[in-house]
Amino acid sequence: MINIGVLASGRGTNLQAIINAIKENKIEGKISIVISDNKDAYALKRAKENQIKAYYIDFTGFKNREEYDKRIVEYLRKEEVDLVVLAGYMKILSPYFVKAFQHRIINIHPALLPSFPGLHAQRQAIKYGVKISGCTVHFVDEGVDSGPIILQKAVEVDDRDDEESLAKKILQQEHQILVRAIQLISERRLYIQERRVVIKEVDLK
Repeated sequence: MINIGVLASGRGTNLQAIINAIKENKIEGKISIVISDNKDAYALKRAKENQIKAYYIDFTGFKNREEYDKRIVEYLRKEEVDLVVLAGYMKILSPYFVKAFQHRIINIHPALLPSFPGLHAQRQAIKYGVKISGCTVHFVDEGVDSGPIILQKAVEVDDRDDEESLAKKILQQEHQILVRAIQLISERRLYIQERRVVIKEVDLK
């Protein structure tokens, strides 16, 4: 069973997708803790409604990003978290955090990386005029949306799409591939080869 910690800054729909998948036995694991940098994040309410420990940690009480991340790492270690999932978490992790959970942090990004990293990926895609966009689950490294790619899912961009409508399309796929990635990790079916993530086939024998 995999022990998950989730970091979220907003609505928490990807958090809800994970919660639902665990209830439906699609993931053999549990979420032990949810942490947010936003006191009004609906993700915290979702956690509490599902009897998951939920904490808001105010960044203004710390002198820098590393000190803030040290506090979060303390919370995660206290819960003996195996995997950290960034589900709409809007802060960039410090090198300290990444090293503390090396190859045990994943993120969901609303674009087909390496295209359109960073904020407002859907807006970037619309402005650029791409015909295909999508989402990516990747391991987190010390760069911005630059870690090894685990899974991707494409969606078509319609001429009538705007940032909001494209975001809705992509979000539906985010829920699916994020759950799938966690499932693969819980089954120990992923390994990193240079910067490629390889999925082991299931041995049916």
